[in-house]
Amino acid sequence: MIWMIGLFVLLVMLGTPLAFAIGITAIYALLESGGTALLRLVPMRLFSGIDMFSLMAMPFFILAGDMMNRIRITDRLVDLANAMVGRVRGALAYVNVLVSVLFAGLTGAAVADTAAIGRMMIPTMHAQGYERAFAAAVTASSSVIGPIIPPSIIMVIYGSLMQVSIAGLFAAGILPGILMAVALMGYIAWRAKRDDLPVAALRRDTPPLAAATRRALVPLMMPVIILGGILGGIVTPTEAGALAVFYALIVGVVVYRNLGWKDIGALLYDMVRTSGSVFIILAAASILGWVLAKEGVPGELAALLLGISDDPLIFLFVVSFALLIVGMFMEMTAVLIILGPILHPIAVSLGIDPLHFAIVMIVNLNIALATPPLGACLFVAASVGEVSFERLMLRILPFILVEVLVLALVIAFPAIALTLPAWLGLH
Repeated sequence: MIWMIGLFVLLVMLGTPLAFAIGITAIYALLESGGTALLRLVPMRLFSGIDMFSLMAMPFFILAGDMMNRIRITDRLVDLANAMVGRVRGALAYVNVLVSVLFAGLTGAAVADTAAIGRMMIPTMHAQGYERAFAAAVTASSSVIGPIIPPSIIMVIYGSLMQVSIAGLFAAGILPGILMAVALMGYIAWRAKRDDLPVAALRRDTPPLAAATRRALVPLMMPVIILGGILGGIVTPTEAGALAVFYALIVGVVVYRNLGWKDIGALLYDMVRTSGSVFIILAAASILGWVLAKEGVPGELAALLLGISDDPLIFLFVVSFALLIVGMFMEMTAVLIILGPILHPIAVSLGIDPLHFAIVMIVNLNIALATPPLGACLFVAASVGEVSFERLMLRILPFILVEVLVLALVIAFPAIALTLPAWLGLH
């Protein structure tokens, strides 16, 4: 194990693509475990690692989210958010968070939300008197709400790997995501009063609430189609993803008429690249997972964690602390793929509800997206907002603390995650 960890860390530090770092480490472990004879397992494990029907939903959700980004619906969502909260002190910071919540139902990807919302909101906030670093911090911290409120690509991966209901996960993420948005707005309200944040100078053509709602109704129907279909038991997540792509195509080609065939080709190319990178990580991780299981690593890790405490609450806090640390240095999907199959059975053996543990892990890993030093949302927000990474790190720390407090509430009160799935008959 020490040699495996050392080899993996070395490969990552040398800049080896993550899938190959995992795969090379797994093949080394196979050779050490059973010699060349076990190499015959590699093709089979590569295939079985991605041979899951539910994973087909992921490319659809990626494509649908990219389409909605490409047809530039962000301004309509900003107008709606402005109409709702645009006349109070610190209004644009509230709008930024609210747009992230609205955008969450369209893309399900935090980095995409940071880029799309940041391009519009950070320059606008700066023009109205906000510090650029503060505007970028609001954008990065609120964007992590995206994969918590469904649809969520990371939930599709988790449900597929751990055999947990994806519909149940979607329902379980709604209240924690909304709670995180409310908590961020609460902190902004305190900052607005303490620092005398600007009052938004709304454009004269900013529509009233009713008109803004009508303009935003078309894009906002996307989450209704996805969630209504899945939670209502009408379609599977994969079918809902396909419907979302079809709806986005109609909106871009017929309704707004700003999506051309060249755009569709580029979007398909991006979707294949993004999906392929995740699938190859999944395939390589399945080899590593098999080796770890063969060597009894999950049992050893379980014994180690249970040696600290067999209290479910303490276990969740210990795991959350570890995930936040690991998430600072590793990509979210990789952490989920490597550690999820190990930690999930331990949690279930302690009597922790599978949906509850899933949401705790997903919220953890999403917070890590905005956590220094390697949070992907931080780099995107710094680039889009034209602000130094160091200044952004300082400004985002209070927002991270607020999100960690929300995570603690989700851990301590499972009903936050489990009430909605129970009401919908998904738990």
